[in-house]
Amino acid sequence: MTFLATACASPPPPSAPAATPPPGVSVSLAQWRSDEPVHELQVAVRNTGDTSVYFADLQLVSASFTTLPPQRADAAIGRTERTDLPIKYGPAKCSPQGLPQVRPATVVAHVRTGSEALREVVFSVPHPDPLLARLLRDECSEFLVKQAASIEFGPEWTETDAEFGSGAGDGASRVMRGDLVVTRRGTGAVTLNDVGGTTHYIVTPESRPLGTLAAGARRLEVPVELSPGRCDPHAFAEAKKAFLFPVRATVDGGEERVVIVTPPKPLQDRLIAYALRACGLPG
Repeated sequence: MTFLATACASPPPPSAPAATPPPGVSVSLAQWRSDEPVHELQVAVRNTGDTSVYFADLQLVSASFTTLPPQRADAAIGRTERTDLPIKYGPAKCSPQGLPQVRPATVVAHVRTGSEALREVVFSVPHPDPLLARLLRDECSEFLVKQAASIEFGPEWTETDAEFGSGAGDGASRVMRGDLVVTRRGTGAVTLNDVGGTTHYIVTPESRPLGTLAAGARRLEVPVELSPGRCDPHAFAEAKKAFLFPVRATVDGGEERVVIVTPPKPLQDRLIAYALRACGLPG
């Protein structure tokens, strides 16, 4: 069972100094497919005891991520194999010198066991946590590329016949054609090696590698075509990552990094309307 979490509007309630967790209660971290776009994860709570434990709020604390204020949980958890409590996590702490190693993490919570008073407890997260390591790596990889250049969807997109490839997913005979735009920010030659599709769209570039923003250049436009990846109504209803396009890039021939590029909302709306039309589905 999942409970909604929101940021506390007021300071945490008074409690005794931080203490060890109640007997039989432990936490781990998880992330659902719908969590990643909103920078959220799940604190998976397990209670093997017979006494219910009330969680007033939760907070992820790690030197690898900006610490956010405690977030309200308001959940009473009895004996359970797993109950997920969602919380937001802060931006990764990245460095222009390279990818950092993930640091230890804890979950700080205000809890009440049975009829006891509310108290602050600290749950240790086994280190290194693979989820936090992946989130740190992905966010800081993106950070390193963005130091050199931004990668964005261009403003002009046109529905037309496919040119670069088949360009058609299920039921689609036409494509949306436009550009990925690379704009200089820092130093170094930025090469776009590839761009991947999403749960919703196939991406067909003109060539692979897509192109290189030379060290002295200010702007690069890379033409690509988008077409629906699936045309069943279920795909449209469940497209939680429809617009998170992974672009694989290098700076000065270094290690390949992944940058997630998201089109602006007006273009997202156009792409949805196009995909429904191309698939012969009602808008």
